Amino acid sequence: MDDEYAKLIRRMNPPRVVIDNDVCEDATVIQVDSVNKHGILLQVVQVLTDMNLVIKKAYISSDGGWFMDVFNVIDQDGNKIRDKEVIGYIQRRLESNASFAPSLRGSVGVMPSEDHTSIELSGNDRPGLLSEVCAVLADLRCNVVNAEIWTHNARAAAVVHVTDDSTGCAVKDPKRLSTIKELLCNVLKGNNDLKAAKMTLSPPGITSRERRLHQIMFADRDYERVDRVGLGRLEDKSSRPHVTVLNIEKDYSVITMRSKDRPKLLFDIVCTLTDMEYVVFHGMVNAGRKEEAYQEFYIRHVDGLPISSDAERERVIQCLEAAIERRASEGLELELCTEDRVGLLSDITRTFRENSLCIKRAEISTKGGIAKDTFYVTDVTGSPVDPKIVDSICRQIGQTRLQVKQNLTLSPKPAQETTMGYLLGTLFKARTFQNFKLIRSYS
Repeated sequence: MDDEYAKLIRRMNPPRVVIDNDVCEDATVIQVDSVNKHGILLQVVQVLTDMNLVIKKAYISSDGGWFMDVFNVIDQDGNKIRDKEVIGYIQRRLESNASFAPSLRGSVGVMPSEDHTSIELSGNDRPGLLSEVCAVLADLRCNVVNAEIWTHNARAAAVVHVTDDSTGCAVKDPKRLSTIKELLCNVLKGNNDLKAAKMTLSPPGITSRERRLHQIMFADRDYERVDRVGLGRLEDKSSRPHVTVLNIEKDYSVITMRSKDRPKLLFDIVCTLTDMEYVVFHGMVNAGRKEEAYQEFYIRHVDGLPISSDAERERVIQCLEAAIERRASEGLELELCTEDRVGLLSDITRTFRENSLCIKRAEISTKGGIAKDTFYVTDVTGSPVDPKIVDSICRQIGQTRLQVKQNLTLSPKPAQETTMGYLLGTLFKARTFQNFKLIRSYS
């Protein structure tokens, strides 16, 4: 009965979205008002992320059964959103009352779609792993049409969409699917994988690919701190995110995060908090100062309690640091743009492996018969790639097909507030939120 009543309230109070280009000089302001429900913040942030909008600032409030969010956003070129069709599409997406997709963190499915077969992989990271996976898929006459691969803390995860190269559609034969699973599991296990390698076939469209990657790596416990010597990471401790958790007020735990700014950072944080079953009641995001992002959230667990133990506090810190680091790019960014063909990705990744390059992250996409792939690479020790090797690879693949986009460098350690400064700032922001709620109650 309570669930039906809640649905009725949501139907009677659909989300209201206001998009304004005049109130802020350098960003488009998007305000969302809605009846509150668990996961709505992630739902809103995911819409903005799917539209490739960059969130520069955000203010969040969701006490009293009502949700209100204000986002300052720009496009990928740093401009306001001026296109009326794009503005209308954003508004329709945010105002639609679609049900929030359930978490798949603890489950997997076995169901290909009509268009492609979705494969989820997790296992021990090692040089040449992606090349081996692609080689197996090519031998099994599977064409990779879209994929995303992350590595973190010596673990690797991927969501790969493949088609049958003879039909261009999903692979449906049960025996063939079983063979794909068996061979890929053998590749993922390697020789010294202390954790179980996993390969599953899952129904697409239930949740976003990037959220699934977070869930897969979370389930793989990649957040557990390990000795970073020999993991092939370019960064040192000074470049890692800084996360603190304090119980300033009796009703909330307050999380603050400082890290290098990058696209989709807010999505990664909110995704992780949601899947860990924490509710954000108030929050502030600022991503405009010297490429540094600052985020602060007042949270409780879904049971209504703040963080109650040192062990829980430490786990939250580890999981949020991992969420920030998984997508953090390192090494040399290479972009491939060429006509797609069966086995293309296998050939490209084999060339990287033969030249001792290690793929740390990759985004694979195919549209209109054109493959556009982005790779972030280091050498096998995690050090910067020798420019002579890069030149050689570009000549082998084709100078017009493979191009160097940028060489990602290390960032200085973000400045940290003193404890007293932090406490005063947090208390001031808490009082600001209380005043905001009072004003809203009279409006």
